[in-house]
Amino acid sequence: MTTTNGFLDLLRELLAPLGTITIRKMFGGASVYADGVMFALVDDDALYLKADDATKARYEAEGLLPFTYEGKTKPVSMSYWRAPERLYDDAEEMAEWAREAIAAARRAKSKPAPVKERGAISSAPRAKSKQTTRKM
Repeated sequence: MTTTNGFLDLLRELLAPLGTITIRKMFGGASVYADGVMFALVDDDALYLKADDATKARYEAEGLLPFTYEGKTKPVSMSYWRAPERLYDDAEEMAEWAREAIAAARRAKSKPAPVKERGAISSAPRAKSKQTTRKM
C-alpha cells in the first residue's frame, strides 16, 4: 500500500464540501474519516469507498472491484470498493458517492459485531478441581 501527499491533498479538496474530513496514513496508504467514521481508504493513489448490501450493486454495475489484500492463506476482500476514475474530475458526483459511503459506514457501525466461533461450547457444568494438600 502506498499513496502520495499530492493525491491526499486532492481528496481533501474534493471532499471538503462534506464537512470535517480527516485522513490518517496507515500501512503506506491512508484511511479517510468523516466525523470520526471511516468511510474510505486509499491505496496506490486510488480511493476505495465503503459499500454494503444497499450500495454494492452500484459499484458492480460499473465493473469496479473491492479492495483486496493478501491474507495469511488467501486473498481477503474488504467492503471498500474502488471509486470510479471520473469522480476525480467531478466534485459534485464525488460528494454524492462519498455521502453514500458515509451512510454505509454508519450503518455498519450500528450493527453488532458478529461472534466468531472458536470451537464447541459445552453447556455441561464444569467439574470442580480437586485441591491437594500435602502434609509435611
